[in-house]
Amino acid sequence: MCGCPKVKNMNPKISIITAVLNDPIGLLKTIESIKNQTYHNLEYIVIDGGSSQETIDVLKSNNQIISYWISESDKGISDAFNKGVKASIGDYICFLGAGDSFYHNNILSEIFNNLNLEEINTYDIIAGKIQRVSINSVLLWVAPSHIKNFNKNSLLFKLGLPHQGMFMHKRYFNHYGLFSPDIKYAMDYELLLRSYHQFPKIKLIDKIIANWVEGGVGTGKILDIYQEYHDIKMRHKIAPIYILKLIHYWSILKYKIRVKLLKH
Repeated sequence: MCGCPKVKNMNPKISIITAVLNDPIGLLKTIESIKNQTYHNLEYIVIDGGSSQETIDVLKSNNQIISYWISESDKGISDAFNKGVKASIGDYICFLGAGDSFYHNNILSEIFNNLNLEEINTYDIIAGKIQRVSINSVLLWVAPSHIKNFNKNSLLFKLGLPHQGMFMHKRYFNHYGLFSPDIKYAMDYELLLRSYHQFPKIKLIDKIIANWVEGGVGTGKILDIYQEYHDIKMRHKIAPIYILKLIHYWSILKYKIRVKLLKH
């Protein structure tokens, strides 16, 4: 019989952060999803950008679910997320937009009830899949489709690990810093690429973690998003410049061809 000490299962505290501005209906949907989770060692933080009274009423009436909230003007989503990270006390942090929801009521229990201390001390990121849904909850697509095949080289093209399905350990932020306030669309991508050259240990979960509802600040801004992707990759020098430029122009060309085909 092995005399090695057993590694005990742990129940890490999960911080869920939502940035919202004038979306009481979406916020209620997210609150309901968190309320129904069977995993209870979590905190829910809402950073409101100075909404009208209807959203404030939702915040005030859900104090039993919301651990911390603040309503004040901010400098954008990155600024709001940073306020949430600073206020959080959890081990792992997840970011859900107003209207986003967890895939089912047991998903956090399935992930974190089975985690042991060694895994908590090893994995800076725990990531699964998300499904993109319409505002009417119609499934649009699932990403990443083959998460077990993920490797960091896929980040040369796009994020690949949407933040709604990703849990980042607090130590990642302590090491790499908070979200960049100058990034408008892909703040999660930029944060992840800071660690590209010494990529952190990541635990991949072959499960759908969350529903990501369509809409948001990037709606109809595909070319702007591609440009920001390119600028971020150039900033962190994740490949030779000529390769990054080829990827950028190829992405734009594919997008324009796709748009043209959809018009016919």
